[in-house]
Amino acid sequence: MLYDILNDQQRKKFEEHHELDFSIELKNIARFRVNTFRQARGEAVVFRVIPSKILSLEELGLPKVLREVCKTERGLVLVTGPTGSGKSTTLASMIDVINHSLKGHIITIEDPIEFVHESKNCLINQRELGAHTLNFANALRSALREDPDIILVGEMRDLDTISLALTAAETGHLVFSTLHTGGAPKTVDRVIDVFPAAQQEQIRAQFAESIQAIISQVLLKRRDGRGLVPALEIMIGTPAVRNLIRESKVAQLPSAIQTGQKFGMISLDQSLKDLVSQNIVNKEQCLYLATNPNIFNS
Repeated sequence: MLYDILNDQQRKKFEEHHELDFSIELKNIARFRVNTFRQARGEAVVFRVIPSKILSLEELGLPKVLREVCKTERGLVLVTGPTGSGKSTTLASMIDVINHSLKGHIITIEDPIEFVHESKNCLINQRELGAHTLNFANALRSALREDPDIILVGEMRDLDTISLALTAAETGHLVFSTLHTGGAPKTVDRVIDVFPAAQQEQIRAQFAESIQAIISQVLLKRRDGRGLVPALEIMIGTPAVRNLIRESKVAQLPSAIQTGQKFGMISLDQSLKDLVSQNIVNKEQCLYLATNPNIFNS
């Protein structure tokens, strides 16, 4: 079954590396993100369904401030959270907002391509690792010469990719990407800690200048059993937030998020409390995610 869905290049790669990540589409039926690997009893395959329809921010239950973030002309927007927390779905929806409302050139670099975008107001080019490029860093380096306005990098997973993404954001592009971190402070630390100590001060200043928003999310089961709902922490790159990052006062970011509600910021605790008070989710599943479990008693 596995060898029937692999092409020659994929088969060769799988036999060399014993694992492979790719996507496959059954026309007019469904699209899947596929990971295949070898294990004790032979080959194994995991198929994850990718919806063919890109849902709007409103349909996903995401706040209006994300629509405002999409209007930004340049900078870095990070969507973070654990595996399976809906990062790709959120990013696809934000790219779709830009595709409908602005005119520009969007390049996506993914491993593998998940949501397929059709060019509407924007010209969209989607590139996949392996099939269209060797790695994120190569594709990003090349993208800077391909006249994009918006660049989506599937994941900021190494020093080269992070460095190039920051350069792209600094030189007038709007860059979207993901990280497997929880919350804004951990995300800032993760990006800066990738670099050698001698470079960290310069990177901190670069990151502070570029960051437009960090959106951290987790998915929770709805009380009524009708699917999942996101709980979010949103940090917007206001002058106060940029200063805290620049001055290495990352521990003060949570209080900046608390006081930044007028800019559309929200803490994860507040988001969890709102979902519980609106009777959308059970309190029990929120308790272990909350920084301060007592918020549900106030």
